[in-house]
Amino acid sequence: MKTGKHILVTGGAGFIGAHLVERLLKDGKGVVVIDDLSTGSWNNLRAVAQHRNFRFIQTKISAYAELPELAAEAEFIFHLAATVGVELVVKSALHVLEASFNEMQTLLRAAAKNSTPLLLTSTSEVYGKSAKPEFSEEDDLLIGPPGQSRWSYACSKLTDEFLALAYAREKKLPVTIARLFNTVGPRQTGRYGMVLPRFIAAAKAGEPLKVFGDGAQSRCFCLVHDVVEALVRLQKCSSARGEIFNIGGTEEISIFELAQLVVETLDSKSRIELIPYDQAYAPGFDDMRRRKPLVEKLERHVSFKPQTTLSEIIKLTAA
Repeated sequence: MKTGKHILVTGGAGFIGAHLVERLLKDGKGVVVIDDLSTGSWNNLRAVAQHRNFRFIQTKISAYAELPELAAEAEFIFHLAATVGVELVVKSALHVLEASFNEMQTLLRAAAKNSTPLLLTSTSEVYGKSAKPEFSEEDDLLIGPPGQSRWSYACSKLTDEFLALAYAREKKLPVTIARLFNTVGPRQTGRYGMVLPRFIAAAKAGEPLKVFGDGAQSRCFCLVHDVVEALVRLQKCSSARGEIFNIGGTEEISIFELAQLVVETLDSKSRIELIPYDQAYAPGFDDMRRRKPLVEKLERHVSFKPQTTLSEIIKLTAA
C-alpha cells in the first residue's frame, strides 16, 4: 500500500464493511482494515485483496499494539466491528457485552490522541420496546429487562453511543453515529439469523420459509449500497459531527408478507411455516413489533434518502 493518509475500517471483512471498503478504494482512498474474522469473512474482501491501496490486519482492535499510530495516521475511522445477528446475541451475551465495550474504548482512546474523526455504526435495536410507529433520533429509548439476553446487543451499542458522545464532548473528538435499520443485499449470509438471506436461500432451494412468531412484526429493509452511500456522505459532512442519524429504508412490511414477496419474486414453490419464538430462540423471547426509521435528518444533512424498492433488493440479493 502506498504511503500517506488512509481510512481505517474496523470490521471491514463483514457484510457491510466489505462493501464500504470496495467503495472507498473505488473513490481512490487508501484503506486499512482491522478484523478478527470472528463473524466477518475473508471471502468478502477477495475482490480487493490485491489492490495496491489496501491493507488487511487480522486481529482484535484491543490486541493490536500499533493501533494508536494507525489511528493517528488515518484521515477517518469507520467503526463497524460488532457481533451480528439476534441468534448469536441470544447465545453469547457475555461475549457481546465485553467485546463491544473493550473494543470501542480502545479505539476511541487511539482516535482521541490525534482527534481523528470517527463514525460509529450503531443499530435500530437501541429503540428497544418503544411502540412508536416511526423512530426519530431524538426519541427516548425503552430497553427490555436484563434477564432477557436478547437486549444485550441493544445495550452494548447504546453504551458505545454514550461513550462516543462523551469523547465528543470532553475530548473534542469529531464523532458521528449512524443507526442502521436492517441492511441487506448481495453477499449477506443467513448464518447468524439474518431474515432476508435465510428466506431467499430457502426459496431458491424449494424449502419452507420459516417465519418466527406470528409474522405480523414489521421491518424496513435497506440495500447495502444505499447504506454505504449514506456512510460516505456522512464522513464528508462536517455538520454531522456530534450527531446521530438513522439510516434505513422506509418501505414497511410484515415478516410474513416479506416471506410471501420472496416466494413470489423468485417464482418459488416453497411454503411458509410459522415457528413460535420459544422454539426459534428461547422461552420468553421478546421482539419489537415495528421498526421504521424517520430519515429526514439524514436527508437534511447529506441530501440522501435510500430509495431502492424491496422487490429490487430481493432480486439483487438473490442474484
